[in-house]
Amino acid sequence: MTNPILSNWTTPFEIAPFADISDDDFAPALDQAMTAHNAEIDAIAANPDTPTFANTVEALEAAGAQLDKVLSVFFTVAGADSNPKREELQRVFSPKLSAHFSGISSNKALFERVADLWARREDLKLTEEQARVLMLTHRGFVRAGAALDGDEDARMQEIKSRLASLGTSFTQNLLADERDWFMDLTEQDLQGLPDFVVNAARAAGAEKGAVGPVVTLSRSLIVPFLQFSPRRDLREKAYRAWAARGANGGETDNRDIAAEILDLREERAKLLGYDNFADYKLETEMARTPDRVRELLMQVWEPAKARADADAEILTRMMQKDGVNGPLEAWDWRYYAEKRRKAEHDLDEAELKPYLQLDRMIEASFACANRLFGLEFKPLNVPLYHPDCRAWEVTRNGRHVAVFIGDYFARGSKRSGAWCSAMRAQARFPKEQAPIVINVCNFAKGDPALLSYDDARTLFHEFGHALHQMLSNVTYESISGTSVARDFVELPSQLYEHWLEVPEVLAEFATHAETGEPMPQVMLEKVLNAANFDQGFQTVEYVASALVDLAFHDGDAPADPMAKQAEVLAGLGMPQAIGMRHATPHFAHVFAGDGYSSGYYSYMWSEVMDADAFAAFEEAGGAFDPERAKALEDNILSTGGSREAEDLYLAFRGRLPGVDALLKGRGLIAA
Repeated sequence: MTNPILSNWTTPFEIAPFADISDDDFAPALDQAMTAHNAEIDAIAANPDTPTFANTVEALEAAGAQLDKVLSVFFTVAGADSNPKREELQRVFSPKLSAHFSGISSNKALFERVADLWARREDLKLTEEQARVLMLTHRGFVRAGAALDGDEDARMQEIKSRLASLGTSFTQNLLADERDWFMDLTEQDLQGLPDFVVNAARAAGAEKGAVGPVVTLSRSLIVPFLQFSPRRDLREKAYRAWAARGANGGETDNRDIAAEILDLREERAKLLGYDNFADYKLETEMARTPDRVRELLMQVWEPAKARADADAEILTRMMQKDGVNGPLEAWDWRYYAEKRRKAEHDLDEAELKPYLQLDRMIEASFACANRLFGLEFKPLNVPLYHPDCRAWEVTRNGRHVAVFIGDYFARGSKRSGAWCSAMRAQARFPKEQAPIVINVCNFAKGDPALLSYDDARTLFHEFGHALHQMLSNVTYESISGTSVARDFVELPSQLYEHWLEVPEVLAEFATHAETGEPMPQVMLEKVLNAANFDQGFQTVEYVASALVDLAFHDGDAPADPMAKQAEVLAGLGMPQAIGMRHATPHFAHVFAGDGYSSGYYSYMWSEVMDADAFAAFEEAGGAFDPERAKALEDNILSTGGSREAEDLYLAFRGRLPGVDALLKGRGLIAA
């Protein structure tokens, strides 16, 4: 009987047949797919013919189709709907996959063919895109250690395997802490909380099998609890649990794992001839060097900290008026900031939230994509991996463009945060394939589901990533969609957030959940006027995390990452009442894998561009200017990694931006 993962999928648009796949199918499918991939690689490496782009690079692009199917299905469900069996499979798969791909990157015969092509690249008459793919392929082999020999080669394979296992352990420990902790609430504890928080707490209690409402460590529940609960003792208990994720001792403690990861990264970089891991990692990014990253972050840190310090004084006085003595603490900031927002902007999130219905915000994100790029969205009724998921077919001028899947609600089986992934990326080689893209979020369930303004911004952010995948128009999958420099990949997502704040978008789609009435003009103006509220806090918690990440990797690996974190924060003069957005034991961006390691700054780097890019629309015909939209698609959204990121931005804008646009956009300097 054919394994359903490896069968020919006859589902609509060849979406994975989730209903036919069981957890027992994954391990044999992986083994079979890796065997097939190895045979393909061996055939390429042993080809007696002179290396050509077609028989080497294109052959590599075409290889591994079965393995792609297995991994796309497995990692989709492992991240968004985990269970003990899938967690065990992840622990088994991580070193196996690391060894598999390390074996490819260390295949000397294969590397010799790629190196031969690289040496003759000027004579190969390649297209611009082919030349780019050859460069990236050669660079990838070199950076993976293909040029190493003997003991150094063997040690590199050991390091990569161990890092893969450690990253999996870090992620699963964090998921366990987030899944297992919750705080029971009595009916009395609910007093003072708005209805949407109460309803979310009751839904979370039902999901946990508790006897009543609970607070969990899901951001969509704990943040509004910290904003609205008048019970300082409960806020402190909840905040301390949230801050302690990954640092509770026992089997799920991530501190030793983080230290070992940093040691191994440093060793890996030095094996490849770099002074430290940051030098290695940033070589391929727009920023290029740690010094350029630190320069940007410090340009933002100083005005952000000044704003945060001034805000802390105001919040402290508010707290003292309530009869609370002592310093402002981290579990106080959101509560008094929310009170201040209501007082200064007359904006109450409890009054705002009924206007931000999940379904209407999804419609808004689709409508903007339609006006900008001509995309249309039609619901699809197909089996998916969880009942919460929904799907749409994306078309343009009647032509199929993509399948888009949305998985929006928080649950214990889903890791925290929000992300976009492609189960299948766009490509035209070795055959035409349209993308299947997933947005995963962690919003609180409700009837109807209501979002905070930050939630709505997250929805638009992830849909910006989805557009980058859906509008991709390149030949080779290796440079498709979001396969770009890490500090460029957040540009489309952060740029798309701006359309949430376009007044005509909110006027049309921000409608009341009960009455259907549009958001009153007065409230709309308050929302837009308060868009930069508390930016001192938000910027400080982010930049502090980015600077700690950089410090971990820009020099010798710290023996004690927690001590290094404390040292960096003390040197910055980190405000007492603001915690890092991601402290080391739960800094999954940095320790779950190499993706954002030494690269958490990239959100800020991209924001420099997104503020400037949206200004290009405003300077033209407005947010929906068709010429700017076409330029954005032609030069950024459709091009993937086919050219250097800096060149793509220059083609769109004509120049590179400075940091002032970002500071003005965050309200940290006068506009």
